[in-house]
Amino acid sequence: MEHQLKLNKPLAFFDLETTGVMVNKDRIVEIAIAKANVDGTIEVKTRRVNPGIPIPIEASLVHGIYDEDVKDEPQFKQVAKSLAGFLEGCDLAGFNSNRFDVPMLVEEFYRNDIDFDMKNRKLIDAQRIFHLMEPRNLTAAFKFYCGKDLIGAHGAEADVLATLEVLNAQVKRYEEVSLKDENGKEYFPIQNDMSKLHELTMSNSIDFANRMIYNKERIPVFNFGKYSGRSVVEVLKSDPSYYDWILKGDFAIDTKKKLTEIKLQGFQR
Repeated sequence: MEHQLKLNKPLAFFDLETTGVMVNKDRIVEIAIAKANVDGTIEVKTRRVNPGIPIPIEASLVHGIYDEDVKDEPQFKQVAKSLAGFLEGCDLAGFNSNRFDVPMLVEEFYRNDIDFDMKNRKLIDAQRIFHLMEPRNLTAAFKFYCGKDLIGAHGAEADVLATLEVLNAQVKRYEEVSLKDENGKEYFPIQNDMSKLHELTMSNSIDFANRMIYNKERIPVFNFGKYSGRSVVEVLKSDPSYYDWILKGDFAIDTKKKLTEIKLQGFQR
């Protein structure tokens, strides 16, 4: 396999599978690197890593890697030097890499006392290019689903009529399209049923600002800050001042109302 990119130094495309998305506490369980060299050749290396902590089932269901799969693999500290050597002199690329993969990789290197110098590396994120060149806005959706240019975009009436046409076209297009859930069971996510579409588009949100969400057990948890992922009720019981901080803080009124509702319901049980 070869590439046609014009390079003056190797460009290492990489992707991480991890125990979660918290850079400060989660760990890498697999890293794949495709190093595009200046001469057009590509070197591929994939390595599973024992994270040293349990892999949450939620993460395993996404990437398919379980504790049993990595129990005999080396930990990151055992492969860090050779990995840094393979990436020596490379720019870095990925998909959503600037927001997730790069910070996670750098954190793992620093955690294991490897001074992975980022000063002279260029960082290229293909997702940013995708979103720039293929906008995900109403004008683009109207063109894609309805095959028409949106005249008068950002005018309220034009936008609202276009949105109606887009939703109508989406239901027609996807009503017979099936997906598979995490257990491999087939289901049809798009139905001409407003209750179903509400569930789909609101998913696990509790408040409109998404400061609180339902976890897989449908328990309200915080979705930001130091208590991210923690049960709202349990946090408010163990740290009552957190409730006061949110109520007095610069948060949406809806968030404060929903938090108060959860607190009242939780403390009445």
